[in-house]
This record gives sequence, C-alpha cells and structure tokens, in this order.
Amino acid sequence: MVEVRRVSKRYGNKNVVDDVSVRITKGKITSFIGPNGAGKSTLLSIVSRLITKDSGEVLIEDTEIGKWKSNDLARKISILKQSNHINIRLTIKELVSFGRFPYSQGRLSPEDWKYVDEAIVYMDLVDIQDKYLDQLSGGQRQRAYIAMVVAQNTEYILLDEPLNNLDMKHSVQIMKVLQRMVSELGKTIVLVLHDINFASCYSDYIVALKDGRVVREGTTDEIIDSEVLKEVYDMDIQIETINGNKICVYFS
Repeated sequence: MVEVRRVSKRYGNKNVVDDVSVRITKGKITSFIGPNGAGKSTLLSIVSRLITKDSGEVLIEDTEIGKWKSNDLARKISILKQSNHINIRLTIKELVSFGRFPYSQGRLSPEDWKYVDEAIVYMDLVDIQDKYLDQLSGGQRQRAYIAMVVAQNTEYILLDEPLNNLDMKHSVQIMKVLQRMVSELGKTIVLVLHDINFASCYSDYIVALKDGRVVREGTTDEIIDSEVLKEVYDMDIQIETINGNKICVYFS
C-alpha cells in the first residue's frame, strides 16, 4: 500500500499541496480529479519522489519514501509525467528499453529484452516498433511511453494525464489497457485525469482535490454525485446513468 500522511508542499506564498492524507489501495485504479491548480500533479510527483515534500510522510509498503534506495524505489514505483519529451532520436523499441534501466543499468540481459518485447506486444506496437518517435502520431507516441512504464515492471504505476493529446478512440484504448494491467498483471495504478467521465467509467476509487486539499474521496458511486462535483468544480453537473456508468453532462 501507498499511504500519504499530512503531506504539504509550498511554492512561494502558495500551498500547492496542503496537509493531504490519502491511501492508495493495491490492485485498483485510483484517479485524482479536480480543477486546474488543485495540486494533483504535484501530489503524484511527491508520491514518486520526483518532488520533495515540505512536511508529512509518504509510506510505500510501510517504509518512508526517503529511506528507499533509488534503484529499489524504481523497481517498486514508476511514473509517467505529462512532459515526456526526449530530445534524442529513438525508435519505439529503444524507448521501451529505457524502462529496464533500474535492473540493467543500460546493459540489457535477455530477460530485460523479454520484458521489452512483452510490453511492446501489450501496447499493440509490434508492427511499428522500429519507427522513430518523431514519425508517430500523438496516440502512438503515448502508447510507446506507457509501454516503457510497463517494461519497468513496477507494482505501482503513476500516470499524469495519460490521455493528453489523444482522440476518443485512443483514450478508450489506453484506459482499457490500464484496466487489463490491473486485472491481468496485478498492478496498482494512480492517474491524474481531467475528464471526469473517464474517471467515472474506469476508476475503482476517486480522490477529488481543490486548492491543494482533498475535498472528497471514495468509490466512483460516492464521488460522481452532483452535490460532490459542485463542491469540487463550482458548477452544476447533471449525471445520467448509461450502460451502468455514471456520465456527467456539463455542457449546458
């Protein structure tokens, strides 16, 4: 389990993350939702130790994150940030092989390449694995980066806005793959999502943040509720049930 206890992070005069406590349950998809500036991405980065917290604790398997050795932590938890641009020219396969660095230190073994190949198959990239990243569509590139995270083979996977720049078809495809990773591979996935309908349809648990604080958290049924969402987003959101999913209608 990942447990965040009273974590805060301040930039200048602003508390970006303000006394946040939350538990990430194993074997589930947990989504962080909320308006811009709510602290979602910062919290995700603190959990992965990309950003240092000012106060509080983050426990991974009951051990404070600061006590983990970097290589051990990279074998336990992986993160894909929004800004995932690499300036050197790489093929998909070369990019995905970077996921094995915590194990191989750049000298990939046959077992490492096995994980790379399996990740490429899992993300349906076999036919284009030798293409360069700058030859790919936004959806293909995003799938390649997620394949790199899959190859890293960590128990916990943190994804910051994984649906950025994806059309509807590829967004659904990515979310279904993430569900498969939970059900088939036993992964624990934490997402930052702006689209509350994707959060509603694919999450097991939702944490709603606003102004650096957790406003509400709970199951999808508990959070995808008009009163809760008004508290989070300051707008009236009608909710319809379609094929068993709660869909938010916020266009009118």
